[in-house]
Amino acid sequence: MVSELVTNAVRHASAPIMLRLIRRETLFCEVSDGSSVAPHLQHAHPSDENGRGLLIVAETVLRWGVRRDLTGKTIWTEQELSHDGPSGLRAP
Repeated sequence: MVSELVTNAVRHASAPIMLRLIRRETLFCEVSDGSSVAPHLQHAHPSDENGRGLLIVAETVLRWGVRRDLTGKTIWTEQELSHDGPSGLRAP
């Protein structure tokens, strides 16, 4: 999620770009930028090299959205946390 959202901000928006992660029962990822233009889901053709990222993000998170403010926007996602430990084994 982080890579896709930050890359989109770098490629399509303006500074300042900020990342915030909030861990609670779920993980919130927020990427803010200086552009007021909201992203939109695209349905890429099989031969397209771009245009699938946000759709993949939307399909793999619990929720996502966009908040606008006076300096730009924040794209946020909420996703479930794995209860596995670093080794991939379930933590006690």
